[in-house]
Amino acid sequence: MPAAPILLLDQTDSTNAEARRRAEAGETGPLWIVARRQSGGRGRRGRQWESQDGNLFSTLLQVTQKSPAEAAQVTFVAALAVADLLDGWAPPSLVTIKWPNDVMLAGDKASGVLVESGTHEGGGLWLAVGIGVNLASAPMGTERPATALVHHLRGDVTAPPSVEVAAARLAEAFDVWMTRWETLGFQPILDAWRARTTGLEGPATARLGRETVEGRAEGVAPDGALKLRLADGSLRLISAGDVFFGEAA
Repeated sequence: MPAAPILLLDQTDSTNAEARRRAEAGETGPLWIVARRQSGGRGRRGRQWESQDGNLFSTLLQVTQKSPAEAAQVTFVAALAVADLLDGWAPPSLVTIKWPNDVMLAGDKASGVLVESGTHEGGGLWLAVGIGVNLASAPMGTERPATALVHHLRGDVTAPPSVEVAAARLAEAFDVWMTRWETLGFQPILDAWRARTTGLEGPATARLGRETVEGRAEGVAPDGALKLRLADGSLRLISAGDVFFGEAA
């Protein structure tokens, strides 16, 4: 089936906020909402997402009949779609994923994913799959180094894609992975995600709201949760949080 249509806005407060408003007004999508500029972009845990011109700010609005726990797996779909997008302009060897959905270029963060959801009046859950990609520039002063695609172009590429081209490529890639997820289940998604993900074995520190836990990562569970072996030998499953691999946070 074709990728979801794309609505390109000159400016909005946040593409995720726009998706939420539309969902709460009864829209079901699927629809990509893309903005050239955001005045109130958000990242995980309420952080501001800097919205610099030339970068991609996008959200897919759609309704699913999956349970909330199952629907959360869409974050892995999103990460794979972003990786495919970056592969088109950067050497694929530089493109990796950091658990669960940060897409990296040469080890620095180039993209972020924020998935929000709620009960739809027509039944099921609405999903707002927010995806930001640093195409032309990267924010300064971030907790962990950030980068942009423009700094990692292949030798045969002279410039990163425009917002329009990047949005279309992302929508196409997302549709491929979404179709696999819906028809074949989560395992093929998890397998492809694992192939791109580094740091899943070894020392790790997880910040979980007001709690910070340290241990040794032992890969991921069948649902994608990170398995963290604590000092006392117990196994902690981490479904969401900021995880730092190979060093103290």
